[in-house]
Amino acid sequence: MAVKRSGILWVGVLVIVGILVAAWIDGGEEPLRPISQPVEIPEGTL
Repeated sequence: MAVKRSGILWVGVLVIVGILVAAWIDGGEEPLRPISQPVEIPEGTL
């Protein structure tokens, strides 16, 4: 049972397309939230 080379190529293409579609449906990037917290500055540095 020899698998044709073009068949293997199509399976690879379908896997890549499936991964891309899943990533697109998942939403891609999420907006960044600002991270803020107080930082203590040692005295005498300003």
